[in-house]
Amino acid sequence: MTYKTVGLIGKANHTATSKSLSVIIELLQERQCEVILDERHKDNFTYDIGKGSVEFASTFDIGRRAQLAIVVGGDGNMLGAARTLSEFDIDVVGVNRGNLGFLTDISPDDISRQLTHIFENTIYRERRFLLQASIYTGDTLKQSNIAVNEVVLHHSKVARMMEFELYVGGHYVFTQRSDGLIIATPTGSTAYSLSGGGPILMPNLDALTLVPMFPHTLSTRPVVIDANSDVMLKISEHNSEDVQISCDSQETMQLSPGDHVTISKNQQHLNLIHPPDYNYFNVLRTKLRWSDKLY
Repeated sequence: MTYKTVGLIGKANHTATSKSLSVIIELLQERQCEVILDERHKDNFTYDIGKGSVEFASTFDIGRRAQLAIVVGGDGNMLGAARTLSEFDIDVVGVNRGNLGFLTDISPDDISRQLTHIFENTIYRERRFLLQASIYTGDTLKQSNIAVNEVVLHHSKVARMMEFELYVGGHYVFTQRSDGLIIATPTGSTAYSLSGGGPILMPNLDALTLVPMFPHTLSTRPVVIDANSDVMLKISEHNSEDVQISCDSQETMQLSPGDHVTISKNQQHLNLIHPPDYNYFNVLRTKLRWSDKLY
């Protein structure tokens, strides 16, 4: 893969992010790449762009024009960018300037070496699927959005229960009173789903996890299903107006009593690339602080 145009996306007004972006810009200009910087940095980025041409553009335009996008920040920055970049045939890699960094696995201290691997194409590639959540009133589509990590049915008020029905592949599963339900991709299995007691899924699995949130039945447990199964949630008429669907905890859609939600695979994929020494179990061991071998 030849990267002639590279887009840079990162958190604005963040000193550590700006520092990494400056390093990356200089390295890319040495390779004579066309550099497009996230337009949110236009008024506050201090890098001396006199060294070379740097253009400012939206994430959408970066996806449309670049062959590679480098996201500097935490997983939240990556999720926000990924929902847009997944619309395009563009490789995406992350530099970790956040906390856990499951999706942003290049260390800020190792940017130069890892960029060399990327441009020499000695990298590990993955295609991560996304979810589409669509809200209907009767047969009328009200709103839809996509998620990289998870789609969550929840109440807008803290510690409020709701009632809903779950269907998988057209088959009735259960009626539940709980705080909601998490539908997570393998990418999202180490995020909100994990904190709710859900299983960790290998990223290459074609599966989803369904994790009930504080159900009012002790026998209810997380379930793993085929990712090609359509999931439907029917919202009880007895619920209040305060029920919502969240995508990656960043995009929220309002539900009314009697609405139903369909969750299915989106046609788009995120083309995620990693350093050549990438190993998922090493990521888990490092990020979740699992113990090393005893011998």
